[in-house]
Amino acid sequence: MTASPDAQTPSSEADESEPAAPAKAEEEAAGSGARSGEGSGPARGSDQPPGERAALPYGMPGKPLARGPFLFGLVGGLGVLTAIAIGQLITRSLSVIILIVVAMFLAAGLNPAVETLQRRGMKRRTSISIVFAGVIVMFGLFGLAIVPPVSQESADFIAAVPGYFDQLTANPTLRQLDSDYQLLPKLAAFVTDTLAPSLASGVVGAGLVVLDGVFTGLTLLVLMLYFLGSLHTIKEYFLKLVPASRRSRTEAITDEILSGIGGYVAGNVLISVIAGALSWAFLTFAGARYALALALVIALTDLIPLVGATIGAVLVSGVAFLQSVPLGIACAIFFVIYQQVENYLIYPRVMKRSVDVAPAVTVIAALFGGALLGIVGALLAIPVAAAIALIIREVVLPRQARS
Repeated sequence: MTASPDAQTPSSEADESEPAAPAKAEEEAAGSGARSGEGSGPARGSDQPPGERAALPYGMPGKPLARGPFLFGLVGGLGVLTAIAIGQLITRSLSVIILIVVAMFLAAGLNPAVETLQRRGMKRRTSISIVFAGVIVMFGLFGLAIVPPVSQESADFIAAVPGYFDQLTANPTLRQLDSDYQLLPKLAAFVTDTLAPSLASGVVGAGLVVLDGVFTGLTLLVLMLYFLGSLHTIKEYFLKLVPASRRSRTEAITDEILSGIGGYVAGNVLISVIAGALSWAFLTFAGARYALALALVIALTDLIPLVGATIGAVLVSGVAFLQSVPLGIACAIFFVIYQQVENYLIYPRVMKRSVDVAPAVTVIAALFGGALLGIVGALLAIPVAAAIALIIREVVLPRQARS
């Protein structure tokens, strides 16, 4: 009797489903073994089924390395090495960074003059060319006023050295000492063997310093020209990094900071011009030699906050004392009186319109800037303090008031 196909179907399905149960049990056992044996080594391989040991002959893998202490220490050590490398890079290129910062500072300080010429109908390139030409002319006049007197004095001193030597040899006391102790041969040997090589190396070193200063000055002028030409582009680029909701406020604060820097530079230059002009008038009236060169020294040193005017006064008074004692005394009295007038009348009136910084903050900022970066730090300290005060007044204090 032949069985019907319908009768055979259940038995065939039962036959096909019977091996599925053991396979499912093996999979569940393998899964439970994987969960319970996570992190176990090869020693636990004997507890696993034969099929599992064949697939994983060395046991189940352990925890990821991202959670292990070794990788954590390795990443931390690489971070420390990267920070050290960045610090060394900044330290070695500090002179270049200072040069770039000074160039940007001068460009921001000259930008108001460029914008003033633009408001009178000139193109920006023409305005930049006029302002930059003015800066070059100022440096040229300073060099023409300083270099000839220094060269003349150096030539006169070199020409007078033989006369000084003859006067020394004609002195009776020196002749007696020379006969007793042979001073002149020892002096000649000292000059020939020790002093002459030292002077030669000093001259070479001074020449290298002068060349380095000239190269640094030319680099500063070129950087200042580039920054002055692309100041608006640089500002717009950095403003794109600010979220759009805060961009207009950030732009207004940035413009205020730039105008403050420009006002500070213009005010400082104006004070220096006043100091140089009054010093030139006094030195000319007093009959001092090289009055223009000495007045330019006063104007240049007066750019340095706090101590610049004192340094210039001491230098010029010392030169005046070398010419005559009454002239030196008159110069000392004049500079003491002028510094009081500048500190209490000229400086507050001029700087009140440029930077809104309390006098105590100005002194503290100049001291910190001078301690960190020397003369450059003292020059940059006051506008930086004004910028920080503006940010605190416009950003930090309103936020604190709302909290």
